[in-house]
Amino acid sequence: MLNRRKMLAVGGAAGAALLVSYGWRSSLMAAPPGPETHDHTSGSAVLSSPPFALFAARMPVVPELAPVARTSTSDLYHLPVVPRNIEILPGLPTPVLTFGGSFPGPTIRARAGRRVVVAVENQAASPANVHLHGGHVAPEHDGHPLDTIAPAATRGYFYPNTQQGATLWYHDHSHHTEAEHVYKGLHGVYIIDDPAEVGLNLPSGEYDVPISLRDALFDTSGNLVFSGNPRDRDVILANGVPVPHFPVAARKYRLRLVNAATERSFTLSLGGGDEMIQIASDGGLLPAPVARTEVAISSGERVEVVVDFARYPVGSQVVLYDATGPVLRFDVTRTAADRSRVPATLRELPVLPAATVTRDVVLAFDRTTGSALGVVNGKVFDPHRVDFQVRRGTTEVWNVHNADVEPAVPHNFHLHLVQFSVLSRNGGPPGPDDLGRKDTVMLAPGETVQVKAHFGTEHLGRYLYHCHFLKHSSLGMMATMEIVA
Repeated sequence: MLNRRKMLAVGGAAGAALLVSYGWRSSLMAAPPGPETHDHTSGSAVLSSPPFALFAARMPVVPELAPVARTSTSDLYHLPVVPRNIEILPGLPTPVLTFGGSFPGPTIRARAGRRVVVAVENQAASPANVHLHGGHVAPEHDGHPLDTIAPAATRGYFYPNTQQGATLWYHDHSHHTEAEHVYKGLHGVYIIDDPAEVGLNLPSGEYDVPISLRDALFDTSGNLVFSGNPRDRDVILANGVPVPHFPVAARKYRLRLVNAATERSFTLSLGGGDEMIQIASDGGLLPAPVARTEVAISSGERVEVVVDFARYPVGSQVVLYDATGPVLRFDVTRTAADRSRVPATLRELPVLPAATVTRDVVLAFDRTTGSALGVVNGKVFDPHRVDFQVRRGTTEVWNVHNADVEPAVPHNFHLHLVQFSVLSRNGGPPGPDDLGRKDTVMLAPGETVQVKAHFGTEHLGRYLYHCHFLKHSSLGMMATMEIVA
């Protein structure tokens, strides 16, 4: 078997063919039998996607959506939900659902303190909506599962961006259909640029690259296969392209990694144990950069890393790996001036006030009826029920527990409206992937994660908390909190 260092010297179509012949494609195409591949439905008749050459296609930088109008306080965007046929695997048309006609949807770049208004026009045949994942927004603009846009209708979403800079993402959250809609393409990256970060001189412009990662399974005609076992989703997509390459200059890049898969965790590393410098997580910049040789990112989570490609000679090929195989190859094609840096101090995180309330949240499947129902604290989601009342201005500690030990199924936990700090895992210290402010956190079977959130928000109303493996939430693993005065 080729080692990863030797793979740096392998290039082009010959390199892709060599990788396949040495078994990399088979390891990529068979996700490990971990709990995240737990089968919720009947088995799929399609067990592998049509073959393709690794690194053959170039990863695109997803276009940024241009405002259709601007005022002194706001930017207005038009974002239609549009069915499309696009070519993902070579030579095969794939029917998808898109925001704005692209797969994934266009990147929206907002500015901290400046309002964004997004007019979403539903040109699809089924109701859909938009949730700004990680956004501090009013409840009527949060994309509640019952608050959908009917076919041929349009509605506006108001995002005040009254939060610090961060990499967020937007996706469908329609009741019972969010998993399929997101899987078929209704997701995109939303970046809040923060003027307070300008003086840090982090990589910017063309060297600031959002990368949306997800998985997929295709039948022989190129159709996306949604039903069946998530373990069968054997193609990794980076910005909508299967295991692509991306040309880079020999200098520092800021890579914004977004896990847009509906039910998959990635464990990402560079060849040979080379370091990435983590600078941000879900809620934005960390207090200080952290050197990482490996980062884990579950569905819905975001991680920002800086990679300095100047340490590789021009002509090098540097592969980003998941635990199951290659994800993306960076081709160092040129030199470039680099005045960017990674300063020793990034952003101070204010100490959260002392908590006055402690709550327990238990995620599990209820199999007593013969079919798996997702439950939170033993209850299936009822959109008309309030599970927790949270007083505005208070700080709370939530003990979030994954009770699915036998059979072992992982979950992750997403809290709408605010970010939280991870206090502990299983009574011990937080893990290396719990850094900074989070809104989504992974829970292995039997694991308990203690988080602390401050609800010092101007917004009152109902918001969700749920497992962000979206099939799990579609099956009922979701609950409602109400922020009250």
